[in-house]
Amino acid sequence: MPTLLALIELGGYPNFTPLYEKHGFSVTTETSTRKAISTIKKNTPDVIVAEFNYQSDFRDRTSSLESLLASVERFPNTRAIVFYEKETRHQLDKLLTQFTVFTVMAYPIEESTLSDALNDAMKNVGSGNGSGDSSGNDSGNDSGNDSGSDSGVTRSKGVHG
Repeated sequence: MPTLLALIELGGYPNFTPLYEKHGFSVTTETSTRKAISTIKKNTPDVIVAEFNYQSDFRDRTSSLESLLASVERFPNTRAIVFYEKETRHQLDKLLTQFTVFTVMAYPIEESTLSDALNDAMKNVGSGNGSGDSSGNDSGNDSGNDSGSDSGVTRSKGVHG
């Protein structure tokens, strides 16, 4: 059974656990990055769903998401789906120059878009290769501003579609 780690630090969106389970995932939910990293060390998930919460008070990084992504860099088949606030996209883009994520999704998160991303992630788990671009478009829930998808399978820096 594929595994999914949901890191919910701030929340403010629907509980997607039933959707994850509908897609066949065994779900683990953590509420802190430290606990999520500990979970990853014990059992590397196939998919991680996490929030990008920009923290201007950090001196050397933009958010705790950086620590989480650093902990999974050595697992090229783990796919990260990142939720973010539209206003912080420029900060997220800085993070994406250092780390790779499978897709990014702006709030509000649409269940159908997340469902499509989960399907795409599972199709690509284990392939470890593919092509993509670094367009940085999000998964189409940016109020119609972008219709592109950041889904992809390569492990170079950024988001690929």
